[in-house]
Amino acid sequence: MSGTEPREKLRRVASSVLGRRSRQWLAAVLVAGLAFYAWTQISRPRGAQKVAFRPAVQHCGTNGPLRYCVYRDRRGTTGDIVYHLHGRRLDEHVWNDDTYFTAMLQSEWERNGTLPPTVVTLSYGPTWLLTPKGAKPDSGLLEQLMASLPAIEAKIGHPRRRLLLGESMGGLNVLVAGLSYPDRFAKIAALCPGVYQSSPFASLSSIRASMERTGADPKTVFGVWLMARHYVASDAEWRRISPLDLIARAGPGSPALYLSNGLYDAYGNFEGTERLAQLARGRGVRTEWHPLYGGHCAIDAASLAAFLSS
Repeated sequence: MSGTEPREKLRRVASSVLGRRSRQWLAAVLVAGLAFYAWTQISRPRGAQKVAFRPAVQHCGTNGPLRYCVYRDRRGTTGDIVYHLHGRRLDEHVWNDDTYFTAMLQSEWERNGTLPPTVVTLSYGPTWLLTPKGAKPDSGLLEQLMASLPAIEAKIGHPRRRLLLGESMGGLNVLVAGLSYPDRFAKIAALCPGVYQSSPFASLSSIRASMERTGADPKTVFGVWLMARHYVASDAEWRRISPLDLIARAGPGSPALYLSNGLYDAYGNFEGTERLAQLARGRGVRTEWHPLYGGHCAIDAASLAAFLSS
């Protein structure tokens, strides 16, 4: 027997063992993958809780980059217009979504026999922030939006009163618009608005302390930080849109405020919204503050429907 035969036999044995182990590992991976796929299929939601309501009649249009949809209740309207500014990743078609809070509002008006206002949803895309023209290229949407409203009303009719409604990103946007142009609006309903006591240009230690106080999710806060810095270039520019700074110019003749927020808001907005309500009341602004037990954008549809239709 030559010296190479034992080595060749050993190689074949080792190759067989390694091949068997590789097949076992591959089989285990395949079984785990199939088990995971089966679990995701079993545990995935099969549907959604939907609201029973009669959808408003919808007509949509554009004004430059601004997209909008007009919604009128089939029973009639009050003569007011509510401009709805949606939350992040939504659009102007959300009003008749039967899984969204806007359907709950329509259901509430229908159940109570209350005529609602005409609703005009506005959108510049999935993500946008109303800011005066500043150093950032995408700033200036505030002036654009305000210049677009007369053109929209020329098509749909001049309102008795203008109201603002927005949630999350839209909640901040309606506060910016309404508090910057208080003579143009009668009411502002800001739900879970992006109101912070700390500026996005504050120190890291200040932002970290804010997250600890509010229980905000760090990844969420980082996303908000990035978005804010996309539209504003400095702390001075931020102060031009911060509701906590804008409210200092408000008084008894300012638009009435409806503010709500969930206690366990992952965006950390409860603290800032509560502070805004306190400052607004101190300035004599008619203010409804609805602290709610829940997460981001927990909403009390009954009180909100009453505020918008009264």
